[in-house]
Amino acid sequence: MPSYHDRSPVTKRERFAWCMYDFANSGYTTVILTAVFNAYFVGVVAAEEGNDQATLLWTLAMAAANALVLISAPVIGAIADYSGTKKRFLFISTAGCVLFTALLSTIGPGDTYWAIVLVVLATFMFASGENLIAAFLPEISDAETMGRLSGYGWALGYLGGLFTLALCLGYVTYAEQQGYDATHYVQVSTLIVAALFGLAALPTLLWLRERSSTQKTPITTQIIIAGFMRIRTTLRDTSAHTDLFRFLLALTTYYAGIHIVIVLAAVYAQEVMGFKTQDTIVLIMVVNITAAIGAFFFGYLQDKFGSVRCIMITLLIWSAAIVCAYYATDSMLFWIAANLIGIALGGAQSAGRALVGKLTPLGRQGEFFGLWGLATKLSAIIGPITYGGMVYWFEGDHRIALLSTLGFFISGFVLMATVNEERGRKKAEIFS
Repeated sequence: MPSYHDRSPVTKRERFAWCMYDFANSGYTTVILTAVFNAYFVGVVAAEEGNDQATLLWTLAMAAANALVLISAPVIGAIADYSGTKKRFLFISTAGCVLFTALLSTIGPGDTYWAIVLVVLATFMFASGENLIAAFLPEISDAETMGRLSGYGWALGYLGGLFTLALCLGYVTYAEQQGYDATHYVQVSTLIVAALFGLAALPTLLWLRERSSTQKTPITTQIIIAGFMRIRTTLRDTSAHTDLFRFLLALTTYYAGIHIVIVLAAVYAQEVMGFKTQDTIVLIMVVNITAAIGAFFFGYLQDKFGSVRCIMITLLIWSAAIVCAYYATDSMLFWIAANLIGIALGGAQSAGRALVGKLTPLGRQGEFFGLWGLATKLSAIIGPITYGGMVYWFEGDHRIALLSTLGFFISGFVLMATVNEERGRKKAEIFS
């Protein structure tokens, strides 16, 4: 296990660099997975397959990407902890996501399976980087400020997504005025996302420090085996971290609903509400603003009242939003649902990441945040496949499929009630 002999003070610049990664990678989530490319895939790239089949293919692509992360994340985290190479892995995952996102600019109508390959690879790299950057959180903050810093990061991330969407909207508007079709402006949008991700991640890659004293240890077969052994030990000794594993079960459940919204919101807006590309981009931009507000607000709230209570509040908001979206037949009620989703999304994501940090022993951040990644990616398989399967089963009825998210949120609320945050924090201190 690595030791942390680097006790030098954490600077404001370093914390800013950590938050900037959320700003950098949010463009990928917002444009590729939520607002533009997913709807483009269903409506243009795989259009010849039919709406129900195309939706199912998109959800299967998301499932495949997240299955790769589910298998690899805890082991990568454990290896990164043992060898002190979290930052090296972070660089590789960032470069990979930028490259594969840029290659999405080659996708046109009919390129269904090439699109799936690239989206799977890009999403795998994105999700791996998301786990690794989260593992730095306990190193640069303490339990009393962790929620606040996590909230700052998510809030800045939503602003990053908003900025990326604004650039894409500007280009989409220009391209349509010039007579270009969706293939052209979506391809350019993927290049905008890739370029901004690479540039905005530079402060993180330059200024965020690897604080493990074993950072120069080369990654050998022995270290890889040690990574697998540590995961086996952690999973075998679940009783030592009862509240962490209870939370991970709850997280897997309610995040299944969140992932449905993230990867299928634009598809729902397009297929059910009749939104055009520009309408969808504006919708997601507004949601990003409310999500930033939610992340910032709940970041402060959870340091005062606890992360568990804040997550349970957000799940009630999520449930109300889904009910509104289900009954929405005009844009007004749908916009209300979207803004409730934004507040709940920002709050749930910032509080969840902070709670893992509070329940994690020092020196094992990569491993435990890898387990967090495992839970979120398992949910990213369960949620979208459930939705895609229901759309396929009910012959394209997206409203019926939407009800699956309500079940996930209610079940997650019940499971969160079993998590004792204070007890979990004390266990983490004992094992540090």
